[in-house]
Parts: sequence; C-alpha cells; structure tokens
Amino acid sequence: MSDDPDANPDPGDGTEPGADTDFRHRPVLLDEVVEILSAVPDGLFVDCTLGGAGHAAAVLRAQPGLRLLGIDRDERAVQAAAEVLAPFGDRVEIVRSPFSALAELVRNRTTEGATAVLMDLGVSSPQLDEADRGFSHRAAAPLDMRMDRRSSLRAAEVVNEYSFARLRRVIAELGEERYADRIARRIVEARPIEDTATLSEVVSSAVPAPARRRGGHPARRTFQAIRMEVNRELEELADALDAAVGVLAPGGRMCVLSYHSLEDRMVKKALREAETGGCQCPPGLDCVCGAVPTVRLLRRGAMKASSAEIESNPRARSVRLRAAEAVGGRAS
Repeated sequence: MSDDPDANPDPGDGTEPGADTDFRHRPVLLDEVVEILSAVPDGLFVDCTLGGAGHAAAVLRAQPGLRLLGIDRDERAVQAAAEVLAPFGDRVEIVRSPFSALAELVRNRTTEGATAVLMDLGVSSPQLDEADRGFSHRAAAPLDMRMDRRSSLRAAEVVNEYSFARLRRVIAELGEERYADRIARRIVEARPIEDTATLSEVVSSAVPAPARRRGGHPARRTFQAIRMEVNRELEELADALDAAVGVLAPGGRMCVLSYHSLEDRMVKKALREAETGGCQCPPGLDCVCGAVPTVRLLRRGAMKASSAEIESNPRARSVRLRAAEAVGGRAS
C-alpha cells in the first residue's frame, strides 16, 4: 500500500494471477516480509490489511504450517483477495472488518494467539487507481474516500461542512501541510465543492506558485489528510497496534509497513513501549518500576526499500518496515 499517488507504476505490473484485474496490488518489501515471518511457529497468521493479498499469498506459500485470517474493510479488496487466495482452500478465512477489531477476531478463533501479524498501512494502489472512489486528485469523482462504504462520513462532509478551524486542523495535522491555513480558507470560500477535480483545483490555487513547482502535486497532502479523517486511520492504527502486541503468541512476530511520518512515529513508539514494558526508570539504570517487556525489536531503525525496488515500483519510495518478536519465543 502507499500514500503517494504521484508515484504511479504501470497498471499492468504486479497483478496477482487470478485476481480481479481492477484491483491490482503490488506488494512492497515482499521478500523482506516473507523472510521475517519465516521464523514464526505454525499457527494463525493475521494480515490486518489484506488488500490484493500479495503479501498473504507469498507468506502462505513459504509457510505451510500457517493458516490465514485476512482482514480488510474494503469490499472490493475482500472480493479480489478471495480469488487470489482460493488455491489455499480452508487455510484461509477472510473477514470484512476494520483492523482495530483484531483482538476480538483473534480471540474468537484461537486461545493460543497469533504467530504472525502483518499491517500494510495507507491506501492501496487499486483504491488510488479507481477514480470513482474519490481518493485521487487526478480525476473527477464524487467526494467519497471511504475505504468501507458502509461508513457514514464522506469526504464531502469534511470539505463542505467542517468549520474553518476544524478543517485547518485536519489538513495541518494529518497532511502535515505547511499551507493549511490558506488551503482551508480557500476551500471554505469555494463551497460547495462537488467533486475531487474541483477540490484539487481549489487546493492548488491556494498554494504559492513556487511551492506548486516542487514536491509533487500541491493537493496531495490535503487529499491524504481528508482521507485519513474520513477513515479514522490514526485512531484505527493506535487500537490495532495495541491489539497486535497483545495477541502475539510466544515466538510470534509482527511486521508493520508505513508510508508517512505520522504512521511511522506511532509504530515506532508502540514497539518501543512494548520492548521496555513501558518502563519509566531513568535511562542507563536498572528497572525498578516493575515493567515487563513483551517484545524484542528485530532490528534498530526501520527497513527501507532498495533502490532497485523503488525503480521498479515508485510507490515503495516512502515505505518504512518495523518488526518485533514476542518475548519468550525462538530467537532468529
């Protein structure tokens, strides 16, 4: 998955055999994910953001002792993944759900926890490429941006009904947009805005001309921010990270791929807290607060895509992979 609609690979690349050709998925850091999860015990593998099932299929092929619980809130993704994963038969169960429900979904299926958990965050390539979803600033479409079309909040409400202050905060915080004040003011002045093409034009007109000539499309960050607001992405991620650490069985591993700094900071913080057990003691001194570590980090710092992968799949450019293993399990 990716949050970079400006980096759009050839739509014919990366299509999974047998998949709905309108829901293409090109897994990022695929070999690295498969290698990290190769050391886990047999048991339940949870792909929290199933998408086109590229990662899930590769892990299942490499690990015959794993069975998959695939989670995605996008109906199109669920349908496409079911086709890709059909050859694995009863080793696969797919659930349409937000991944914040991870703990309950695992508890309902096993008392032993999950031996592998994968999260590939952000919006998927197919969602960006389907113009009618409203995720992309490159085509005219309804202001929707819902990953789960059962949800009530649409981008149209954010754009046309949020107060100036609330809209500015969304764009500044979720989009990390330096021109949030100007953009929010211009959006409010242009209301009602009916489609994504108009929104893109309005946002672009609010960005100073020198800034429009660098750093990708000037509406990219604002579209990202509105999408994240519509789908409550950071709230979902916070709940899912806590749940993932909690459901890992001894020796189980979790991998999280993120694509922008807000997500990556949350992942880094959650894993560090699990690694220390939330220890509050001064650095360098023995712990006396009773904190109990629950994971160990598999490497310091985030893993990034190679230059070769970025060249073949530009959407891998911003990916950061962090991984951890439940304490008490086998060392790699």
